[in-house]
Parts: sequence; C-alpha cells; structure tokens
Amino acid sequence: MFPPDHDIPGVKICGFKDPAQVTAVAALGPQAIGINLWPQSKRYMPLATAQAHLQPIAQTQHLIAVLVNADAALIDAAHASGLFRSLQLHGDETPELVATLMALGIHIIKALQVRDTASIDQIGQYPCRDILLDAWNPGLYGGGGHAFPWELAIEAAQRFPEKRIILSGGLSPDNVAVAIARTHPAAVDVASGVESAPGIKDLALVSRFLAQARPSGSVAANASEP
Repeated sequence: MFPPDHDIPGVKICGFKDPAQVTAVAALGPQAIGINLWPQSKRYMPLATAQAHLQPIAQTQHLIAVLVNADAALIDAAHASGLFRSLQLHGDETPELVATLMALGIHIIKALQVRDTASIDQIGQYPCRDILLDAWNPGLYGGGGHAFPWELAIEAAQRFPEKRIILSGGLSPDNVAVAIARTHPAAVDVASGVESAPGIKDLALVSRFLAQARPSGSVAANASEP
C-alpha cells in the first residue's frame, strides 16, 4: 500500500504523457506512479492509452489514477480497468463521495489545496487515511510547481495524527531532502520538479529526486522554507 507504514517516506512520481516513460521511471524505484486522467491536465493520459500499454507494469508497480471532479462513469472505468491500486481525488470531491468509494473497497487518496491554517480544517471531514497536501492553485488542481508553507503540513500531521500526510507542490531534487527533514511526511509527490517539459520526465532528475527523498541528518537546521 502507498504510502508505506514505516519511517522512510514513499515517493510518487506523477504525470506522464508517454506510456514508455512510465516503465522507465518505474525501473528507478519509486513506490508509486500517478497517471493523470483529467483531460484538462498538461499531463493527461487517456484511460484507453493507459489500458493499452500499462497492464504489464501494473502487475508490479503501484499505479494511482489521478482524477479531478470525474463523473461516475470515469471513476467506475478507472477502477474496473484493474490498472490502479489507488484513486487520487484531486478536485472538489465531497467527503460523502470518498466514503461511498471506500465502502466499495477502493483505496482513496484525497488531495487538498492548502494556503493557511483554516484550510487544514477540511482534513478532518474526509474518512480516508491518506491525505495529499498541495499548494493553493484554484482551477489548476496541482502540477503548477508551486510550494506552500511547510509548517502547514507539520500542523496537519499534529492535528490529525491518524492521517498519513503526503507532501506535494513545488518539490524538486534540490529541496525534497529539506522538506522531508522539516515535515516528516508519509510520502512525497512530484510532477513538474522532475520534468524537461509538462508530462515528460527527465530520468536524471527522477534519479536525483529518489536519491534525495530520504531522511537526512545532514540537512542544515537553518535551511530556508518555501
């Protein structure tokens, strides 16, 4: 299950246009890979494309379907495809919808945009254990490469210790070690921070990100936050 239940954070690499890159990135060792099924995303991969090319990798890799305000037909199709071990709801989905899908045995990650302490309150409304925190970016629903104040992730973990917090937004090989040392998330999620263009991953950046995404006592205590 992603994220894992131990002290080393999981890593999710998200957003691919080319199915061949999914296989290449999976070989580098992330714990999960996100496939964006939202047609308005710059990293959109149609479900039919994923079904045609990703069946073999789905046998060994934790694939996550990223959905934004999807209708019931797409949610059902993504779940029925057998490709995805988790559905990540990255839009304005309600706690009631999350509860309904969980009752069907579907593992749900709910993504929430945060910009201040008040925006953390919504975490407690959702029944799923896994909560992804992303930067406030109305209308874009993630992938913008923007960070949010990391102290909000720390506060979220303190207020909701039963949740597993996944940190997203503005992460890169250059700051992920600091982010992990500061916030101690269950997992980290990256898209634009390891790309040469939207939806096109730079394998060298992915490798660097994975190497840095580990707890490190060498991170300077006075390292700057976003």
